[in-house]
Amino acid sequence: MLGRASSAERSIERLAKRRRSRRRRVLFAFFVLCLVLLFATVYGLRQSAVRISHVEIFGLSAMPAHAGQAGADASLSRYVTDAMHGWYWGIIPRDSIFFFPEDGIRSGILAAHRNIAAVSIFRNGFTGLSLKVDTRTPIARWCGSATPPQAGPPEEQCYVFDASGFIYAAASSTQTVNAFAVYAPLDPARGGPPAASETEPLEATIADAEKLPAVFDFARELATLGSPTTRIAIHDGEVNDYLASGTRVTYVLGHEQDAFTALVSARENLNLSDGSLEYVDLRFDGKVYVKRK
Repeated sequence: MLGRASSAERSIERLAKRRRSRRRRVLFAFFVLCLVLLFATVYGLRQSAVRISHVEIFGLSAMPAHAGQAGADASLSRYVTDAMHGWYWGIIPRDSIFFFPEDGIRSGILAAHRNIAAVSIFRNGFTGLSLKVDTRTPIARWCGSATPPQAGPPEEQCYVFDASGFIYAAASSTQTVNAFAVYAPLDPARGGPPAASETEPLEATIADAEKLPAVFDFARELATLGSPTTRIAIHDGEVNDYLASGTRVTYVLGHEQDAFTALVSARENLNLSDGSLEYVDLRFDGKVYVKRK
């Protein structure tokens, strides 16, 4: 009995050893297979057939070219190519169509070019990228927050801003949608970088920017009554429109429709084109106050 028991135990032990050996062989084969797949993947990612070799830029027709370069398209193409130069961990190329630094390219372009509002990146096959950029539209000139002079061109350095009130470039000779200059405070909650100030407001945002479209519509409508607006000053919840004729029109910010209705109702007794009025006050509902020169 003892002999048979001992023989059975030895058989079980041999069977257990064979199973452990089989598992080790399976694990080793799996490890080797993983290494083969890893090396094959790395080798495949290094092939030129899946690496970005050309970049196309769309939407830069309004963006000026940099001096000494073929143009803005070439400038951004070189930037993208430089951003993809090098390797991840010394193994995977950064210009791989599967692993190129999309977020880094987008954030880098937006940081380097304030006049670009958004960047969309698309794969173009296995060897190309297409970038579509949306440039900001210069709505008008921001010339500070102080009350503007009533005659002559602005003496201050002016800057252009887009439809959201974001200030992104010096005005210089930039053609804006609206010809008038804007004087308004900056939004302290959206003041841009620490350096943003009255003297260097780049990347800051004009206060009450969401109300500017209605303000600009009112200013343009004034031209239909005899004289175009040359300056708009916004402060303490009030708007002053300075006309080319020398007349100032004042109303409460956000009440453009009421102000224009009151102005139209009194137009037979007003002449905004001949410079005979010093100001027209529309701050009080249904009333029009006038001071003549």
